[in-house]
Amino acid sequence: MNEKITGSEALMRALQHEGVKTIFGYPGGSIMPVYDALYDYTRGEKKAFDHILVRHEQAATHAAEGFARVSGQVGVALVTSGPGATNTLTGVADAMLDSTPIVVIAGQVPISALGTDFFQEVDLVGVAQPISKWSYQIRHAEDIAWAVSRAFYIARSGRPGPVVLDFPKNAQTELVEFHPQKADFVRSYVPYPKVDPEAVLAAADLINNAKKPLALVGQGVELGNAQDELLAFLEKADIPAGRTMLGLSALPSTHPLNVGMLGMHGNYAVNLKEQECDVLIAIGMRFSDRVTGSLKTYARQAKVIHFDIDKSEINKNVKADVAVVADCKESLPAVTALLKKNEHTAWRASFKPLDEKERVKVIEPAIHPTEGPLLMGEVVNAVAEATQGDAVLVTDVGQNQLFATRYFRYPKRRSLCTSGGLGTMGYGMPAAIGATFGAPDRTVVCFMGDGGFQMSIQELGTIMEQQAPVKMILLNNNYLGNVRQWQDMFWNRRKSFTRMMNPCYEAIAQGYGIPYEAVTQRDRLTAAVEKMLATPGPYILECAILEDDDVLPMTPPGANINEMLLEVK
Repeated sequence: MNEKITGSEALMRALQHEGVKTIFGYPGGSIMPVYDALYDYTRGEKKAFDHILVRHEQAATHAAEGFARVSGQVGVALVTSGPGATNTLTGVADAMLDSTPIVVIAGQVPISALGTDFFQEVDLVGVAQPISKWSYQIRHAEDIAWAVSRAFYIARSGRPGPVVLDFPKNAQTELVEFHPQKADFVRSYVPYPKVDPEAVLAAADLINNAKKPLALVGQGVELGNAQDELLAFLEKADIPAGRTMLGLSALPSTHPLNVGMLGMHGNYAVNLKEQECDVLIAIGMRFSDRVTGSLKTYARQAKVIHFDIDKSEINKNVKADVAVVADCKESLPAVTALLKKNEHTAWRASFKPLDEKERVKVIEPAIHPTEGPLLMGEVVNAVAEATQGDAVLVTDVGQNQLFATRYFRYPKRRSLCTSGGLGTMGYGMPAAIGATFGAPDRTVVCFMGDGGFQMSIQELGTIMEQQAPVKMILLNNNYLGNVRQWQDMFWNRRKSFTRMMNPCYEAIAQGYGIPYEAVTQRDRLTAAVEKMLATPGPYILECAILEDDDVLPMTPPGANINEMLLEVK
């Protein structure tokens, strides 16, 4: 007779079978049998997992996201039912919009109690379904191996995303014979569409005849591990390339074909040239409103080629003249093989005067000011120079995110964790914790504003317990800075509830036993950054920032993408 084990033990073995080594979680009543089984799997001869006890369930999902972003593996969060499960939903939605592979396993009341308003009962599958790639309730222990295998396959395959498993307590305690499974097929789910030869021919023809081609590189390139294929494609046809915020580390910052960041707060030249190019080549990006500005006028002069693994993105926002629906690791080489070796010297040179204009009017004043309070750009630049491109950049959301992504350097792959589609304040600190476990050999720097820092301030407890080596840079301007900027620019300077009364961060750091320094003077910045990086373990560096420091350039909301402002009037 084969061995029978509890459903909770079966879950442990199923996670082992999927190669899971790190779990971010928070225990509670309806997941207690699983945590009891986990006890044996985190110590002694049976040790298989590191469990990271977060201080809030939302942080478990963001930590799982940070882990997934830098490692390329599936992140795992483990929580209880009711509020434990609902607290994860912001992270699930965040992962869905940013195509991040995570699996959330949540306890649930026994199936005999479902529908009775049992203590901490929530219809998690129903709530999670619209914001996840798949949500499923494991009603009996015999379904565990199948469900876990399917969950990881769906989360990591095709366009990645979050999966939610609802795990009733009866299934956790039932006995079952465990037989591991490996999913590689789901009926009606086609994660990797076949490359259409006709689309490949049409795309190559447009590119070969283009006079002013421009590529837009998104995170899909990194998700598909197609960085080498991208370089071969761009270099053969000599195509300048802009990058979305999430795609910043898909193409090295120093590559001569890199022409900057796209979007509302991106670089001046590339945004203007989107309105001048004759062939626009989107690769693994979704034409977010933050990239396009007004769709009524966006790139109307250009033929559009859209490379994407997800057919639903084609023609969703911008009509494609040619759609190459496939994994870009396969579709890019197929097109590259048909490209003529080309040079677009004059077209590429036309970017330079606009780059110079932005450098003089925006970049130099932002990163090399000579007087006044510290600026966010110069702090980011100081950290970027000190880490020499080796670090993983994690940001929260707001001005800290926009300055950090603009002025950091990305010579290495998978070097950025930020909340793009959902724009989740409080994302930064827990995502940085996850990143330290996903890339333990790299320095992890996390830029946060005073608002976002306080949204996940409890995770200092996780950092303290794990001694997670997160280098936290707090850009403190005493405001919800991004909203304040919009209020100043578009709402007649009516600063409605954006000024922050802040605590003493030094005292908070002391309470958690985390080294801390505050910088208020420019001449102390370089030394303070070097001290932070040289100090083992976590560190908080608080920088007193000019209160009305603005992120520029900026395309006003609803404006044409080429109507970028280089200064606030």
